[in-house]
Amino acid sequence: MKKFVKWCVELFAWNLYHSRKQAFFAVIVILSTIATVLLSFPIAAQNLPTRSELRGVWLTNIDSEVLFERNRLKNALQRLDELNFNTVYPAVWNWGYTLYPSKVAAKVIGRSLDPTPGLQGRDMLKEIVDEGHKQGLTVIPWFEFGFMAPADSLLAKNRPQWLTSRSNGTKIVKEGIHDRVWLNPFHPDVQKFIQDLIVEIVRNYDIDGIQFDDHFGLPSELGYDAYTVALYKKEHRGKAPSKNPEDPEWVRWRANKITDFMKRVFTAIKTTKKNCLVSVAPNPQRFSYEYFLADWQKWERLGLVEELVLQIYRDDLNVFIKELEYPEVKTARGHIPVSIGIITGLKNKSIPFAQIQNQVQKVRDRNFAGVSFFFYESLWNLSQESASVRQASLQKMFPTPANYPNLLAGWKP
Repeated sequence: MKKFVKWCVELFAWNLYHSRKQAFFAVIVILSTIATVLLSFPIAAQNLPTRSELRGVWLTNIDSEVLFERNRLKNALQRLDELNFNTVYPAVWNWGYTLYPSKVAAKVIGRSLDPTPGLQGRDMLKEIVDEGHKQGLTVIPWFEFGFMAPADSLLAKNRPQWLTSRSNGTKIVKEGIHDRVWLNPFHPDVQKFIQDLIVEIVRNYDIDGIQFDDHFGLPSELGYDAYTVALYKKEHRGKAPSKNPEDPEWVRWRANKITDFMKRVFTAIKTTKKNCLVSVAPNPQRFSYEYFLADWQKWERLGLVEELVLQIYRDDLNVFIKELEYPEVKTARGHIPVSIGIITGLKNKSIPFAQIQNQVQKVRDRNFAGVSFFFYESLWNLSQESASVRQASLQKMFPTPANYPNLLAGWKP
């Protein structure tokens, strides 16, 4: 191109020397030729802006092997890029362990890394950051378990004073077939541990953001441990909390305490790395607040959320559409990128791609910031449809690249 332009300039100079009329004709010819050449270049080569749309997927170690082998992970990231995805949310805190080598976890839990064989001798998160960025993917680690832990985990066994309970003293919360316990989000030692893990990730990895969901709250039936009851009494002139876990004042007090902690976490993240996005991927507000005390609507109003990916895992299209149109969702869309989490299947539940396509279209019809799929393994592996058919369908859904809608890089509603 440089040689071509140089030739054009020399030709123009020669014509100008010989004749003004010839020079004028030369200018017309040269401009026409330049336009023809430029238009013949591929669109990508012209650096034309692409549309902004979140195209994300969650990577987890539950019912999935993608994180447990270096080449498998590398190939997955390359394939996602080829299919014009632009964002990955890899789990980094699950089953009571970190999925990356952690000095904080080593000190508190007694293990620096999840013991799964496929993670040993590796730094899975660094691999995702390095290869993901090489492929142009935005990498936002997902703090999946939040305050939750397996009942038989080292963390639960070694720190029983950190666990919270129901009013009858029981601690186990069933999640499917699994027994879970919950760390007390009001206890200062628990808060320090969780915040230290988050800051460790933000400080040590070149991540683009970090994501929480409503596990960064607490099942509303819990919160009756001795520490929390004493704290409530201290702030209520000796009055004990309601025995009814759904009591509005008791729900509000606990939710506000979690919001206060979210403020401190947000500040700690921004102090460590100001351009690290804070992303939240909760259930719809009513469920998130009433069942998990995670008041993301308030977090968003306070400026603590810079990306919202709302989990709307519904088979009924009418229910799906209804939840897209709640007032708090519309309000948030005026401030930050709001995208929709869509389920693509589970281990024992195949979702037909037609359903996925319909839901993506309803999201696009309403000009949301984009979509993220739960989860990688069910994009094309855990499905009754063939992998080739699913991948071809994704290629049609995302035929060209799109920019990640980054609030910190000039995104506007």
